[in-house]
Amino acid sequence: MKIASVDIGTNAVKSKIFETTPTSIKFIDGIRSPIRLGAEVFEGGKISDKKLRELVSTLKRYQKKFTKDKIDQYEIIATSALRNTINSEEARTYIENKIEHPIRIISGLEEAQLIGFHPKAQKENNKAYVDVGGGSTEIYIYNNPKHSIQSFQLGGVRLMLKKDKRKEWDRLDKWLKQFNDITEIIGLGGNIRAFLNAHKLKKMKSDDFLKKYKNLRNLEIEEKINKYGFANDRADVIDFGLKIYERIIKKLEIKTIQSTKWGVSDSIAVKIFHEIYSKKISIYNEK
Repeated sequence: MKIASVDIGTNAVKSKIFETTPTSIKFIDGIRSPIRLGAEVFEGGKISDKKLRELVSTLKRYQKKFTKDKIDQYEIIATSALRNTINSEEARTYIENKIEHPIRIISGLEEAQLIGFHPKAQKENNKAYVDVGGGSTEIYIYNNPKHSIQSFQLGGVRLMLKKDKRKEWDRLDKWLKQFNDITEIIGLGGNIRAFLNAHKLKKMKSDDFLKKYKNLRNLEIEEKINKYGFANDRADVIDFGLKIYERIIKKLEIKTIQSTKWGVSDSIAVKIFHEIYSKKISIYNEK
C-alpha cells in the first residue's frame, strides 16, 4: 500500500510518498513547492486570497500525482503560517472545500512531539533534535525516561522579516538552561541540511560550524547561489535559520551538529502507517 503526507509549511509545501507493508515503510518519492506563506502572515497578519488560491492549485497538483501513483491514503497537516494567520479557520475551511480533503493545523508542541517518531529519537541520550522551520523552532530531547518538547516563535522567515521578538529568544534561553549534558544537535529542516551539504559533510564540529556560518553570513545572496548552488528561496533565508542553531549551540555548549532528512512529513507518514496496520479496537460487542 502506498501512503503520503503533506506538510504545509511556512517556507514551502512538502510531500513525501511511501511504500508500506504490514512490517515496513519505505520512502519512494518527494515533492517540494516554494510557496512562502509566512511572508504574508508575518508582514500583514493574514494569508491573502491570491496566496490561498496558489496553495490550492499546488495541493491539487499533489492530489493528481497521488491519483496517478495510486496513493491509497494521505494526510495533510499545516504548521506555523496557517496556525498564526488571523484568518486561520477561514483559510482552512476554504482550502478543504476546494480540494475536498481535510487539513489538520497542528500546534507547535504537537510538531515538537512528532519529532519523537524519528527512528533514533528515543534511543539516544545527550542529543537535541532541533527543527528550525520558517516560522517556528521545535525541540525534542529524550533523556530516559523523560521526553522534553518545546516550540518557539523563532524561524528563518520570521527572522528575515524582523518579526522575531526578544521575549521569545529569552524564553528559548531559559528553557535550554535545564539541560547540562547535551553534546550533539540533530538538525531537521532544509537550512541545516543545505548548509552541511554545501560543505560536503554530514556532521560538523561546532567550532567549524560557527566559523563557516560567519563566512556564509558575509556573502550576498547571489554569491551564496553561485558558490553553493542554493536555490533562491534557500539563499535568502538560510542565514536566519542558522542563527537559531548558533544560539542553541552556544547556550548548550554543543560539540557537534549533524542533519537528517527526517521531517514532519516523515513523522506523519509513520503515524499513518501505525494507524493502518495496528489492530483496531472496538468498544462495542457485535451481536
